[in-house]
Amino acid sequence: MPRIWTIGYEKLLPAELVAELEAHGIERLIDVRIRPQSRRAGMSKTRLGELLAEHRIAYESRRDLGTPPDIKIDFKQGRIEAGRDRFAAYVEEEQHAALDALADELLATDPPAPRIVLLCLEADPAVCHRRVIVERLADRVPELEVVDL
Repeated sequence: MPRIWTIGYEKLLPAELVAELEAHGIERLIDVRIRPQSRRAGMSKTRLGELLAEHRIAYESRRDLGTPPDIKIDFKQGRIEAGRDRFAAYVEEEQHAALDALADELLATDPPAPRIVLLCLEADPAVCHRRVIVERLADRVPELEVVDL
């Protein structure tokens, strides 16, 4: 059965993030922040990629699956359903190829797909756009199992 993991680093230090990923056998992290930068030391694209490489976890930034600023404001201001609806429309209309590509990766059998986690900031997946991403993936990938770390 295809499976994908999600994680938010909001309450984690870099070493804690790596420990969590290793505990679940994650092989590749896909960063779904539109701007893969962070005020938290070690969580920006370059540093995070280097740290993960030291632990044999591949890093990839997929900005095309990030939340545009005009939609992100809904999430930040607590309008979660509005943000989810707007992001779902955006990602299906403008980034459907990115969703299709990720779905194809999850369905790969030769070689089998690596253990992939989607990363964003928010600790609670219910208030994050990554929940919408996995919902849209589930429409493309039969029996997709989603594991929130």
